[in-house]
Amino acid sequence: MTKVIILGAASQISRYLIPDLLTHSAIELTLFARQASQRLAEYRGQAKLIDGDWNQVADLVPALTGQGLVFLASSEIKGNTAVVAAMKQAGVSRLIVAGGLGMNDEVAGEFGRWNARMMGDYSQYKQAAAIIWHSGLNYTYLRMTWLYDQKGNTKYQVVPLGEPLKGTQITRQAVAAFVTKLILQPDLYQQDNIGLVEPNTEWDKPSFY
Repeated sequence: MTKVIILGAASQISRYLIPDLLTHSAIELTLFARQASQRLAEYRGQAKLIDGDWNQVADLVPALTGQGLVFLASSEIKGNTAVVAAMKQAGVSRLIVAGGLGMNDEVAGEFGRWNARMMGDYSQYKQAAAIIWHSGLNYTYLRMTWLYDQKGNTKYQVVPLGEPLKGTQITRQAVAAFVTKLILQPDLYQQDNIGLVEPNTEWDKPSFY
């Protein structure tokens, strides 16, 4: 039995990830979010619900203790700092983070220029990512390109660190499918920083803009 906790379990990616994980009997799932007991009440009886703030180490440590793997649904300076500290206190090392593109100045061509105009100053996002990369934890950091929803579209392509990121978009359903794969095969992409894109989307900007 693998014990998995989702931090930010009410997020848009988690909306697809939770049902995926619940189909696997070998996973014991904990859902952590602000007002989780209300916002995620539909999962009561299928997963453990914990109300808390992932910016607060005191909320996190008891929730993380005994877990085998942590999925963090967002990447921010304050939250990343608290999660890293709490994981070390709780003795948990395996972490998957849903992060953003451009952290390594890897977004190429006209898409890169469009992305830079849309995103503006990257500095705080890069600082947040660096907290994970220098944490000493066994992380997988996902540099996801622009997200959208499309039922049944779970196509993804992994872009290794050091390669230009050209794919402009990926569905949240595909991200959830990839994270589920990582949880089921936690030895994949250990201490790795990878891009995640939809194949054949190397355009000047996402199709939905």
